[in-house]
Amino acid sequence: MQNAPLVILDNLADWQPYHPSQAIVSATDYISEGGSKHRGPIINLCDDLSYLSSGYYVSLLAEARGQRSLPPISAINDLANLSQYQLYLKDLTKQLNKFVATQAGTPATQVNLLICFGRCQEKELEQLARQIFETYPCPILEVEFKHEGRWFISALRNRPLSDLNDTEQNLFGNALEGFSKKVWRKSRSRKEYRYDLAILHDPEESIPTSDKKALQKFIRAAKECDIEAELITQEDFGRLLEFDALFIRETTRINHHTYHFAKKAEANGMVVIDHPDAILRCANKVFLNELLVKNKVPQPRSELLVSANSPNFTEIGERFGYPLVLKIPDGSFSIGVEKARNEEEFRAVAAELFKTSTILLVQEWLPTDFDWRIGVLNNRAIYACKYFMARNHWQIYNHAEGGRNKSGSFECMGVHQVPREVVKVALQATRLIGDGLYGVDIKETARGPVIIEINDNPSIDSGVEDLYLGDELYRIIMSDFERRLDE
Repeated sequence: MQNAPLVILDNLADWQPYHPSQAIVSATDYISEGGSKHRGPIINLCDDLSYLSSGYYVSLLAEARGQRSLPPISAINDLANLSQYQLYLKDLTKQLNKFVATQAGTPATQVNLLICFGRCQEKELEQLARQIFETYPCPILEVEFKHEGRWFISALRNRPLSDLNDTEQNLFGNALEGFSKKVWRKSRSRKEYRYDLAILHDPEESIPTSDKKALQKFIRAAKECDIEAELITQEDFGRLLEFDALFIRETTRINHHTYHFAKKAEANGMVVIDHPDAILRCANKVFLNELLVKNKVPQPRSELLVSANSPNFTEIGERFGYPLVLKIPDGSFSIGVEKARNEEEFRAVAAELFKTSTILLVQEWLPTDFDWRIGVLNNRAIYACKYFMARNHWQIYNHAEGGRNKSGSFECMGVHQVPREVVKVALQATRLIGDGLYGVDIKETARGPVIIEINDNPSIDSGVEDLYLGDELYRIIMSDFERRLDE
């Protein structure tokens, strides 16, 4: 199998405890012979990965030859520079405290962990093991944690295969088998595509940015553009560099894996929508408000509410009038957007939202039957919808009704059918963000159209946003990926 992973070892005798395989090559042979007969990924199990060692050159040459390498050269460099910086690991202290609590004896101040392809023997630390492997993708990792007021990684190193004992060899063998089946891309179909696209989604998301039908339409449209698209989830972070481009179809947030995916894609020269800069600029309404004000883009009258400043609710209420709207900076799908009908409600709603954010956005109340949604790609409007308010509600989404997310009706139309000023304001706003894919929410008012929100990850659902253009909408977006990849 040409695309099966090739295992590279310093000494072939180190493989003796495992099943015989033809896909085993010495580091010396791989370096000298150029790996010309093998174009698939490699697993670098050399004992020494230090700078300019044989193991270092194996990963370096693999990437130069267009082969995917585990570990990639970037991970080897990250391991070597651990003392200078450590990448952020979520819930490190929480997970280690939970593990230590299960151990008999006095409280531990040091924990050692062996991780093979993201797996470990300690059940309580499985999630942490996966997280470390995704952050430092190396086949065999030995991690030392220390507790000095807080938990931190005191040492992180590549563990030689020859050093593993019988129990550790079983962990390695099982982990390698699972990793090879799950992570390395299966053999190509007969048709070769020029590019590979990862579509990041969350199958469990309650309000997904694209439904299952739409995702399949993206995959079909990609093939027409000579791109092979594959659905991935947050569990596939370690696989990201297998692809040429990333398309995020999951609600984005800053302190979230969607942003980490975007940053990793950008850092490795991949084409990515949503670009991390777009996520930063659109995800926070405080930033967006300042950006629109500075560039004189019309929006509702707005003001920042800072908890530390002890806001004068009476004065603000008199200035804005009631009802007024309060928003947390990073809400989406109408979550974290509340209405206050009087000063009492204003104070109560603000107190509740301040538990989430130290800064809130106050906006004037602009009631309309619908919001425009203008879809923009590469500074061009490509689709348009009217989103009507949920029944007996002032927002498009009603999250309070019976515990279910009720939404209003919609109307999809051609961009040429939208008032010109609405499209003009949408493009004026998105030019401040970038050239990606955006959904601009706009209200028509007596003083003209105003920007309500710019979504860096706009909804594209089958039978909604594609109702006017049909499959052509998906082709337009995939064609733009092809253009970016060609460039």
